[in-house]
Amino acid sequence: MKVLHVITGLGAGGAEQQLRLLLRHVPGTHDVVTLTNPGQVADALRRDGVRVTHLGMAGNRDGRALPRLVRLIREGRYDLVHTHLYRACLYGRIAARIAGVRAVVATEHSLGDTQIEGRPLTRSVRALYRTGERLGRTTIAVSPAVADRLGAWGVARDRVRIVPNGVDVPRFAFDAGARAAARTALGLPADAFVVGGVGRLVEGKRFDVLVEALRELPDDVHLLLVGTGPQEEALRRAADRAGAAGRVVLAGERPHTAAERADGELDLPALLSAMDLLASPSVDEAFGLAVVEAQASGLPVLYVTCPAVDDLPPGTQARAVRVPGDTTSFVREIRRVREEPGGARQPSRAALHYSIARSAALHHDVYVTATGAPTSGVST
Repeated sequence: MKVLHVITGLGAGGAEQQLRLLLRHVPGTHDVVTLTNPGQVADALRRDGVRVTHLGMAGNRDGRALPRLVRLIREGRYDLVHTHLYRACLYGRIAARIAGVRAVVATEHSLGDTQIEGRPLTRSVRALYRTGERLGRTTIAVSPAVADRLGAWGVARDRVRIVPNGVDVPRFAFDAGARAAARTALGLPADAFVVGGVGRLVEGKRFDVLVEALRELPDDVHLLLVGTGPQEEALRRAADRAGAAGRVVLAGERPHTAAERADGELDLPALLSAMDLLASPSVDEAFGLAVVEAQASGLPVLYVTCPAVDDLPPGTQARAVRVPGDTTSFVREIRRVREEPGGARQPSRAALHYSIARSAALHHDVYVTATGAPTSGVST
């Protein structure tokens, strides 16, 4: 099967990294088109042997992008087009239909209760989304919560398949050597209690709650934030106001694998090994990939909203506690975890539930169903 993936950009985001991981495990020939921003994930995909084309889209209303994408789809003779993220889903579905490809699948990675990919869910955004959705054959929801949100928008339930994100669990295994090296490189004391946060530094992630919590936490508690975004300077200023500038480390974007990193660069698994706790203060998540990666590293987690945890089947335990979103609650729970005796860090059953092998098999079933081939029968 020959598949073209169309995605809005290929910076170091969760959807972008998930696409790369998926292409390593799903059978077939896969090419990728990025509408904008061929960032570090584009480079990583090319190293994996995937053909990546940058469409050079100048903005949301760049009308030149559509005929270019149509031509590319026609010339590639693809069996299926798979779109990812809002803008790519809209342009990709339209282009695929014009090009004569009717097997069109879209993944809804980032639909929250009040926003989609950081943009407010206005009436016009919803209307445009529903119009584009009708041009596809199947919409993949990364969690039952996202499937419910799509249903509330009027998307027919039989057009939605729930396929959770996947994690390469062994890659995130705790590494004591990497923990020590990461702490040394970042200036974190060996005996510090390190609270971590992973994600884009945007208002919706609410990392300022964790910065503010440092006011009321012991001096040995440090905060390690992994990611970049427009809130970076605001978080630095907040740390100054809280008198905690020396206890906050903003590590920036980090590669997901050792193969992607430059000499001496720390990757995400090493930074998770350096942490003692992951905190996710966001109140509006579509899945919660960082939480699952933390579970693969054996970390305890405090979260406000995480469908990946809340939607687990009975008996599939996560080492995660749901807390209210206020600073006081995070202070209380961080203190509690800090006082707990340490132990061996092993992946939780929740992490094993979200293995990339299972996710890839479910994606393959969606593909063969959309193109009329028999499925492998993997259960959702």
